[in-house]
Parts: sequence; C-alpha cells; structure tokens
Amino acid sequence: MRIISYNVNGIRAALKKGFIEWLKTNPADIICLQETKATKDDVDVKLLEALGFEHHWFSAEKKGYSGVAIFTKIKPDSVCIGCNIPVSDAEGRVIQLDFGDIRLINAYFPSGTSGDLRQQFKYEWLDEFHAYLDKLKKKYPKIILCGDYNIAHQEIDIHDPKGNKNSSGFLPLEREWMTKFLKSGWIDTFRVFHQEPHRYSWWSQRFPTVRLNNKGWRIDYITVTEILRPQLVGADIYPDVKHSDHCPIFLEIKD
Repeated sequence: MRIISYNVNGIRAALKKGFIEWLKTNPADIICLQETKATKDDVDVKLLEALGFEHHWFSAEKKGYSGVAIFTKIKPDSVCIGCNIPVSDAEGRVIQLDFGDIRLINAYFPSGTSGDLRQQFKYEWLDEFHAYLDKLKKKYPKIILCGDYNIAHQEIDIHDPKGNKNSSGFLPLEREWMTKFLKSGWIDTFRVFHQEPHRYSWWSQRFPTVRLNNKGWRIDYITVTEILRPQLVGADIYPDVKHSDHCPIFLEIKD
C-alpha cells in the first residue's frame, strides 16, 4: 500500500498547475488531500475516475474553506466521514477509510496563524482529537494518520528555529503536544527512514525565494500506531512536486 498525503491549498488551483498530469505518473495507490477548498461538485471527477480512483470527500460548511478528500485505487471496506467532534466536522477536517484491519485517517489540523482565538481553538482541537484517537485505538489498533498537522515538532523540522520560536506552528505548547502524542504510541514514519536535516514539506508564499532556498517547515506527517512498525517499507518527501505551498509526503507499508 503506497500512500501520499498532500495539502493542495485548493484542489481547483492545483488542477490548473498540472495535478492530474502528476496523478498519471501513479505516485501512490491512495492520495489523501487536505485543504481542498471545494466540494466534489466543483471538480470534474471523471478525470479521477478515468485514472482508476474511487474518491471520497468531506467539505467544510463554509464554501472555499478547509476540506479533505481521499482518492484511492484500492477499494475501502468502509468510509467514515468526520470524527464526531462538532466544531471539527463543521470545518471538514477528518475523513476515515478502512482497508482490512487498517484504519486510514486523513486529517487537516487547524492553523493558529490568524490570531489568538484560532490558536486557542487549535489547542482545544489537538486535545480533543488526541482523546478521540486514544479511544479509537482500542477498536482499531492499526491506524495510519496522515495530514497537515500544522506543527513543526523539533528544531530539525524548521529552517529557523530561533527566529520562529514565537510563531504559530512552532510554539512550545504545540511542540509539547506533538511529543506527548508520539510518546503515546505513534511513529513519525519519515524519521524512521530519514534523520537528515533540511527536509521540509511547506514553504511560505510571502517571499518568492523561500522555496528556492529551501527555507521551509516540516508540518505534514504520516504517523502510524506502534503495532504497524514491522510493516513499514519506506517514507519520503517530494519537494519537487509543486502544485501548492506544501509538497506531497509518502509512505509505503506492506500487508
């Protein structure tokens, strides 16, 4: 099973930048998208179906905002929309598919960059979602959780840790949450295979040279429950794929 997680920052914008042509290269069996900013009615889904993808969408109540989707060439056994947290589900942040004994969760974690109210919402969301996952693990021990976490965990995950110590996405409480989350039985799959620095998945669009000079953040993750460790085959980040201010991240896992 090859999985890609990708914040496309608007699926319609990505389509105009060659997204379908990229899908034709068969980068993965399952493509998990965040921040679609659209419903399936806004997209010509026949283009996806022609490539063999079944597609599942969960959009925010607010038009043109947030939203997640999963395109899969492997037929899921079941589809679960949302996570039963009302404020999260109103923003279309979580969609879940079952493949055999594996539960795949695609999540778009909140950003706190727009101000204190959203930062507080982010902290509350993180705690509620962690509690939700703890309960879910009892029913589904094998979970893959992919998405835009909007957190750079350690100094190695950000180009300028000192300059961003007060920036949302690298605040002490966010980083502490990530540490607690990983210690509770989750694996950061990328770091299983890659310990090298300067590997990022997001670059600010405010300054044109930021991506060119690789001044980025690693805020996109595919984590798995500890029980899946023996099944990990490989993980990577694809910075040369450019339909968004993020890039795709990849995990391969064996049955």
